[in-house]
Amino acid sequence: MKIVICDDDYKMQQILQNKIERICKEIDVECQIICCSSGKEVLDTQQEADVLFLDIQMPDRDGMDVAKELRQKRWNTILIFVTALSEYVYDAFDVGAFHYLVKPFEDEKLSQVLRKAVEEYENRYRAMADVQGQQPKTILIRQGGVSSAVSVDSIIYAEVFNRKITLHTTDGDMEYYGKMTELSQQVGNNFYRTHRAYLVNLYYVEKYDATTIWLETGTALVSKKQFAGFVKQYMRYISKRGAAGWIR
Repeated sequence: MKIVICDDDYKMQQILQNKIERICKEIDVECQIICCSSGKEVLDTQQEADVLFLDIQMPDRDGMDVAKELRQKRWNTILIFVTALSEYVYDAFDVGAFHYLVKPFEDEKLSQVLRKAVEEYENRYRAMADVQGQQPKTILIRQGGVSSAVSVDSIIYAEVFNRKITLHTTDGDMEYYGKMTELSQQVGNNFYRTHRAYLVNLYYVEKYDATTIWLETGTALVSKKQFAGFVKQYMRYISKRGAAGWIR
C-alpha cells in the first residue's frame, strides 16, 4: 500500500512516518511511505497514493486546494487531513476526506484511523471484481405504444416534469410518461436522485457545488436535503471505480 505524507514540517513528517511504519507492522501490512514537503510535490507525482496524510497549512498551496485538484483529477486516494486547525472540517467533507485528525492527537487515534483506512483499501479491491463482472443493463420504456430498450450506461441524467420523464442519453434525448421513483429502482446504485426532479448517472459527473451538478452534457439541480448524501455516494462510487481501473 502506497502511503504519502505531505507536511511542510520535516519533523512532523518523520514522526508520522515512524508511527505509520510501526502500525503497519503491527497489522501485517506492507507499505511504501513517501514524504512530501509541499502540495506541488503531491500534484506532480505520476502515481496516486492509496492513502494520503495531508497537512492544510502549507506555504505554497494549502492542503484543501491540493485536495480539490486531486479530486478534479479523479484520484480516489483515501484522504486523511492532519492539521492543527479544526475549522476546515466541513470543507474536508466536500472533498470526500476519509478522516480529519487535529494536532496533537494520541497514537491510539492514529492507529484507529489507519486501521480503518486499510480496511477501506482492502474493500475497494474486493469491489473490483464486482464492478468488472457487471453485465450491461437495459431498461424498457414505452413511447406512443412502442417499447424501446435503453442502455442504462448511456443515460447521462433524467429529469421529470408533469409526469413526463426525459432521458438525456449519449445518443440523444428520449421522452416518456413514467415515475422517477420506478426509474431510480431500475437503473441501480450508480445513479443518485439529487432532487425530486433529477436522477444523475455518477459516471458522467464532472463537477458539482451545493446547488448544481455539471455532467458531460447538461446540468442537474441538487437539493440542500440531498447534497450530503450525493457527496457520500459519489465518493464511494469513484473509490470503487478507481479500484477497478475506471473500466466501464
